[in-house]
Amino acid sequence: MSGERFPHLFRPLRIGSTTLKNRIVSSGHDTVLVRDGQVTDELVAYHEARAAGGVGLIVVQVAGVHESARYTTHVLMATDDTCVEGYRRLADAVHRHGARAVGQIFHPGREILESRDGSAPVAWAPSATPSERFHVMPRAMTVAEIQEVVRGYGAAARRLRAAGMDGVEIVASHGYLPAQFLNPQVNRRSDDYGGSDEKRLRFLREIIASVREAAGREFTVGLRISGDELSHDGLSSALVVDVATRLDEDGLLDYLSVCAGSSATLSGALHIAPPMSEPAGYTAPLAAKVRAAVRVPVMVAGRINEPQEADRIIERGQADACAMTRALICDPEMPAKAGAGRADDIRACIGCNQACIGHFQRGYPISCIQHPETGRERRFGVLPTITRRKRVLIAGGGPAGLKAAAVAAARGHDVTLHEAARRTGGQVLLAERLPGRAEFGGAVTNLEREARQAGARIVTGSRVDGELLRAERPDAVIVATGARPRRPELELVDEPVVLDAWDVIRGAEVPRGRVVVADWRGDWIGLGVAVHLAGLGRKVTLCVTGFGAGEHLQQYVRAAMLGEAVRAKVAVVPNVRLYGADSDTVYLQHTLTEEPMLLEGVGSVVLAQGHEPVAAPAAEADLPELPRGSLISIGDCVSPRTVEEAVLEGLTVAAGL
Repeated sequence: MSGERFPHLFRPLRIGSTTLKNRIVSSGHDTVLVRDGQVTDELVAYHEARAAGGVGLIVVQVAGVHESARYTTHVLMATDDTCVEGYRRLADAVHRHGARAVGQIFHPGREILESRDGSAPVAWAPSATPSERFHVMPRAMTVAEIQEVVRGYGAAARRLRAAGMDGVEIVASHGYLPAQFLNPQVNRRSDDYGGSDEKRLRFLREIIASVREAAGREFTVGLRISGDELSHDGLSSALVVDVATRLDEDGLLDYLSVCAGSSATLSGALHIAPPMSEPAGYTAPLAAKVRAAVRVPVMVAGRINEPQEADRIIERGQADACAMTRALICDPEMPAKAGAGRADDIRACIGCNQACIGHFQRGYPISCIQHPETGRERRFGVLPTITRRKRVLIAGGGPAGLKAAAVAAARGHDVTLHEAARRTGGQVLLAERLPGRAEFGGAVTNLEREARQAGARIVTGSRVDGELLRAERPDAVIVATGARPRRPELELVDEPVVLDAWDVIRGAEVPRGRVVVADWRGDWIGLGVAVHLAGLGRKVTLCVTGFGAGEHLQQYVRAAMLGEAVRAKVAVVPNVRLYGADSDTVYLQHTLTEEPMLLEGVGSVVLAQGHEPVAAPAAEADLPELPRGSLISIGDCVSPRTVEEAVLEGLTVAAGL
């Protein structure tokens, strides 16, 4: 691996007693690949895929150090020796490929998401200061409980060392328990653990000392901390730099890992996994401030999705290594491709958050809308060898069809994809035109490149019909014809202007006057079109059938888009359904009370009412020679959903051909 294009990124880096072969890091992130608090074969396979892809360091997701640290039902636990065997298997798998493995040790404090039985647990914190985001009122820890938790950190570190891990990373980021002790807005104690900066730092210092005593000097110990919690009551950059300086002077840490944001507020939380609306590498200046104040290496995380971005950050001296976690979720082979001079082949993360952090927040195993093999390594890591090369015809060049083409061709089938439009992409070509969504188009760029590289032929401006199918005589037909906008039956009087969201995104003329966007789905379309129209100077009212706008978006994406809607002065009317309109009035019905509602002074209505499937191009009857079961429909033409389901179905069908 030469890394000639990225010389800074591919230099080795020493952190404590551990040497990394490059400066690409997979930072700690929950995968929901844990069972009963233990490492599973699925978690091992997940991390081994990234180690095999060339990453330098894998930081394994948080492990609770005390029973009160169970912040989700699927958190790893390092509270007894039963964890050692699982961590040993994980460490061995990562080491086989020359990568290093560090495990996060963790206590959430008041940031509790759920419990094992559905009843609200008692959350611990330095003081009884509530969490705004999760609406948790914790109780203040006693000194005995503080000391018990401190010992838990040391015991967890000892177990991970016994398992053969290369180190541990103490999590003091994102407003979790150590950060709560550091924060004067949260820590209101007046004993030895509060009342001054020095006393508020005591808890974290005792944790680090406990870890060092238990694990020894030859074990790597790092600390993750938010360079700025970017929240109204969070840790400031100045305070964090002061904390980092003091801890560095203590000489017990081997590295610092800098991120941004806080779990405690909606505005701070979106920086935990920043959506595509945030600029690439925007946290690097925060890391640079810390790096200027300490002697140990500094890592940085935050929307660093491509190797050129990471190389520049290191070249500028803003950090010594870059966490590229979602980039590795999207393309586990990213480091190997970059090092081999194949950067153009990297499947770039688009920051959609849907199947990575979005799955975690819904309690599902990690994946990626572009690369559904992620989290499913044991099923799709090695695809079966084909027994007979088939002629495969694919109708439709949206995400479903492109993924099917890429996988089928990579397995050795003879694949031709026909797309009726001039470009492949389907609805993705609309999504990328909305405010803050430009990177979404990268999904199609990536999928089309993969399909072509695998040997699939792509024919645009070609509609599949019975004549084409009879002429081509394929062995298998995959129908991926997508969906069109749904137009519900409405009571329309005096010819009101009613447009589809697709028309507006494509640039259709919208008459002057207030625009009502009627949003049935609660996804990016209605909210995005509303912000788009407001940006054109229109007064916009977004009427949604749910309790709020963007209800079905991943919460960090939703928070960013709602923030833009507020700044654009978009009015939101929740819990209403559209049932008609006239030349200047929109007729609505409340979804809870069934009472009618009127909005007057309206110039036009924009429909975001979901989609309906586009029918298959030909019936089985048109293909009497086609084997039974060889006409397969996938994606939105089966049932309109999202890119995630379309790409997964493309993979699943092509893997089974």
